[in-house]
Amino acid sequence: MSSYSLDAYERPVLKPPGGQEKVLLHSCCAPCSGEVIEVMRASGLQLAIYFYNPNIHPRAEYELRKSENIRFAQKHGIPFVDADYDTENWFARVKGLEHEPERGVRCTQCFDMRFERTALYAHEHDFPVITSCLGISRWKNMEQINGSGERAASRYPGMSYWTFNWRKQGGAGRMVEISKQEHFYMQEYCGCIYSLRDTNKHLTASGRPKIVLGEKYYGAENSA
Repeated sequence: MSSYSLDAYERPVLKPPGGQEKVLLHSCCAPCSGEVIEVMRASGLQLAIYFYNPNIHPRAEYELRKSENIRFAQKHGIPFVDADYDTENWFARVKGLEHEPERGVRCTQCFDMRFERTALYAHEHDFPVITSCLGISRWKNMEQINGSGERAASRYPGMSYWTFNWRKQGGAGRMVEISKQEHFYMQEYCGCIYSLRDTNKHLTASGRPKIVLGEKYYGAENSA
């Protein structure tokens, strides 16, 4: 298996808004954040990971995704902030939106909630810039994510949300490459109970088996 170094990876040097160098990265999981972390480090930025994802269901799935993210952060000496798993607040936030489609209003509420907490932590700990790796996934609506991020950052004077498109310049492909090299856990749905419900409904309608949590990993035979 090939090896790689985050420090040696060549990418154009990126500059966050205002030329700042201190960034708080909201992360949803290790696969999505791997390439984003890589390019930030290659650009000489000072970053920390903020893991706040009360939408992820069930708890076992949440813990698995978080542990993979912690493993990668520790490997590369990146500070990792483990935030609350306040699922009651999340369910209250999306009440009445249980049957909204993916990328609909429910997702906007979910992004708003997670980024609002991220921005609050950034404000309290002197991070002038926040961003997220959520948009690197082709299943997500980049404009929807950026809108939530910008709203959250606008609550605090001098704070910016970095809207850089992490899919650009081969970022999406590099995300998969790193995931395979690291054997990251491969989640098969967005994360929330409604996403799991709808994904399983689609799978069964297509004659395929339902998702088995904790089973698939990038680079393994069962991930094909």
